[in-house]
Amino acid sequence: MKKQSMDSPLVLLGGLTAKAFMTMHWQKKPLLVRNAFKDFKPIMNRQSLFDLAKSEDVESRLVVHSNDAPKGTGQWSLAHGPFRTKDLPKLSQKAWTLLVQGVNLHNDQAAEILNQFNFIARARLDDLMISYATDQGGVGPHFDRYDVFLLQAQGVRRWRIGKNKNHQLEPNVPLKILSNFTHTHEFLLHPGDMLYLPPQYAHEGVAMGECQTYSIGFKAPQAQELTQELFSLMSETLGEQPWSANPLYQDANQAPTQSPGEIPLSLQFFAHQQFLKKACDSELFHEALGVHLSEPKAHVYFNPVEAPKSVQAMLSRLKKGAPCVVRLARQSQMLFDEKRIYINGESLKASGFERTLLRKLANQRVLQSEDFEPFMNDPLASRMKGLLELLHEWAEQGWVLIDFSNMNENLDKAGKP
Repeated sequence: MKKQSMDSPLVLLGGLTAKAFMTMHWQKKPLLVRNAFKDFKPIMNRQSLFDLAKSEDVESRLVVHSNDAPKGTGQWSLAHGPFRTKDLPKLSQKAWTLLVQGVNLHNDQAAEILNQFNFIARARLDDLMISYATDQGGVGPHFDRYDVFLLQAQGVRRWRIGKNKNHQLEPNVPLKILSNFTHTHEFLLHPGDMLYLPPQYAHEGVAMGECQTYSIGFKAPQAQELTQELFSLMSETLGEQPWSANPLYQDANQAPTQSPGEIPLSLQFFAHQQFLKKACDSELFHEALGVHLSEPKAHVYFNPVEAPKSVQAMLSRLKKGAPCVVRLARQSQMLFDEKRIYINGESLKASGFERTLLRKLANQRVLQSEDFEPFMNDPLASRMKGLLELLHEWAEQGWVLIDFSNMNENLDKAGKP
C-alpha cells in the first residue's frame, strides 16, 4: 500500500486533499463526491451476500417496511441473523433491507476499500457494512453517532439529509427512527458516488429499485464505556505488579478510637494516594488504551494457516533476497504509540529496526522483501531472528500471512470460514 500524501488531491474526496477534507468536512459538514470510485462494480453479488448472512460469525439484520400496516410497530419489523434463504422476503417484495456488518473481515476487496481511507487513524475505523435493498427499501430517517461514508455500489439510492435539531424518536418502533425529519438537501447516488456525513447528521436513504450501498463507518468511543474498559484493563495489569510495588496499609501510630464504625482518615488518605498513583501512571494508562483499541470484536476469529517451516529458513531466504510478503490478516487490528506496539489486544515493546518495521506493518498492513533488506547487514542483525520469531508466532495464530512466493495459496485461505 502506497503512503498517501496529505497535500495531493484525491479522486476519492472529489479533488480535495486529505488535509483539506479533514479541516473543512470531518465531523463538520457533509461532502458529496461524484465518481469517487470510477466505474465501480459491487464486490459481492446478491447471492454471495445472502450466503454471508447465513453465518453465525457474521452480524446481520433484516428490516422490513410495510406501508399497508397502520402507523406504529406494524409498519417496521427488525430481525437479527443468521438468516436462512427462506427467512428472507421474496425479491419481488418491495421495501426490505438486509444489512451485513463487517464484510471487510470476510472479503479482501472490502478490506481494500477500507484501506483507501488510511488518511484517518485506524483506531477510529470500524467496518464496512453492505446494505442490500429491494425497491423502496431503507431503514427510515435516522442519525448516527459516528462518521460514515456512504458508497453506492449497485443501482440508485435517494438520500435526503438535514441537520435536525429535534432528535425525538418514533415511539414503539424497533428502529431508531426520527419523528420529525426535515431535509435540506436531496441527492440521487449512482454506482461509484459517495456521500460523507458527520455524526448526528440526519439522513434517509431509499432504494430506487434493487440496490447495494456500502457504509464505511468510524467508531467513536463513549466516555463512560472507555473509562470503564481502561479501569478494568489497568486493574488487571496491577494484579501483575511485584510485591515491592504493592505496599500494605500500616497504622502503627493509630490512636484508640471511640467511633469504630468510622473509616480512619489515615486509611482514606492511603487508599486515595495509591489510587491516584496508579490512575496517574502514564505508561500503564497508554498501554491499557492501546490494548483496548486493538482488541478484536467478540465475534471475530482467526484461521491459522501454514507458516514457513522454521524461522531459520525465513532468515536464510531473506538473506538470499528471496521475494517475501508479510501481510496482516483482514481481521487483525495493529496500532502503535510512542513506546509500544499493539496487535489484537496484546502489547509489546520494540526498538530500533524492529520498531521501524512493526510500525510500517501497522501503517501499511504489509511488509515486503525490500523493507527488510536495509537491516539485514545491521550490526544488530542478530535481532532480526527475534523479529522473525515473533512474526512466525503471529502467523501460527492467524494474525499475519507470510508468503515466500511458493505459499500464495495460504494468502487465499486466510481469514475464510
